Amino acid sequence: ISGLKRPSDFERHVQRLLFSYCAEQGWPLPDLEGEDGFDRRSLKKKQGEAHNDPLMNQGCPIWLDEMGNKELGERWPAERKALGEAAKRFIRTNTLKTDRDTLAAQLSEEGTVTRQVGGSQVALEVTSNSALFRTKAFREGKFEQQDAGSQKISEFLDPKSGERVIDACAGAGGKTLHLAALMEGKGQLIAMDTEEWKLEDLKKRARRAGAFNIETRLIDTTKVIKRLHEAADKVLIDAPCSGTGVIRRMPDSKWRDGRERMREILFAQEDILERYAPMAKAGGIVVYSTCSIMPSENEKQIEKFLAKHPEEYRLLEDKHIMPSEGFDGFYMAKLERLK
Repeated sequence: ISGLKRPSDFERHVQRLLFSYCAEQGWPLPDLEGEDGFDRRSLKKKQGEAHNDPLMNQGCPIWLDEMGNKELGERWPAERKALGEAAKRFIRTNTLKTDRDTLAAQLSEEGTVTRQVGGSQVALEVTSNSALFRTKAFREGKFEQQDAGSQKISEFLDPKSGERVIDACAGAGGKTLHLAALMEGKGQLIAMDTEEWKLEDLKKRARRAGAFNIETRLIDTTKVIKRLHEAADKVLIDAPCSGTGVIRRMPDSKWRDGRERMREILFAQEDILERYAPMAKAGGIVVYSTCSIMPSENEKQIEKFLAKHPEEYRLLEDKHIMPSEGFDGFYMAKLERLK
């Protein structure tokens, strides 16, 4: 290893790492006083410093802490703490095939323990360490794994049977499948994305779920979007974002400085909102959502958009779901197209 002069240097480095880990776990340290490079008091001091440092305690990198403080101010410490905790596991009942209580009973018979989630008729929290995707209930398409907060976005759009609805950034279709269930499989649901492989995955999931009113369209040219201008009753724009609301599910992402990437994300969000919102017809609804908790990606984007189009759109309602509430973090804004 660069900078090490003797083999024993490497051994001492490894030894210090192991001792530090033992100290952090609260395990007894071996009695090696007098050994070269070992200082129990220094190690204990560093252990105490680590316990008193919220960034180290909560696994929060400096760049994320700086961004959180700048964007959320006094609200940030509570969210930082929540993002440092283990994520809960949620599933969404596929109401095209079953109901929540029947699903919970079936999963219980298969050895999976769940409990209801307050304020939801379809969400269940999985409280046992179970192989969900090996269950008969999953093979039969009776549920999808989806955070309870994420489930609120499709409900916020509130699609109705028989409507023409567009999921403009569908990805692999988690929210698309929920929209199909809310529509009771009736009407036209167009799922769009720029990645063909994601749409292929969505088709497989839709077949398992029994969601047969879904039509996929690959966004490979701008014409695909323009052909749908003023065509939909409702449009969901689940925009690309920093993912700060779901960072505990992707812990490796926080060790890549996201500040530089944020500039690209903000530009992409503005562009997508400008190009996709016109797919709603006059009197139609547009929901803009992200899995970020940062205002610059959320309400600030909506404010800029409405400032550009004061006579074309109006804000009906917006909501935040924060990690400190026990779910992943999300933002959603509901706009009405006026003309």
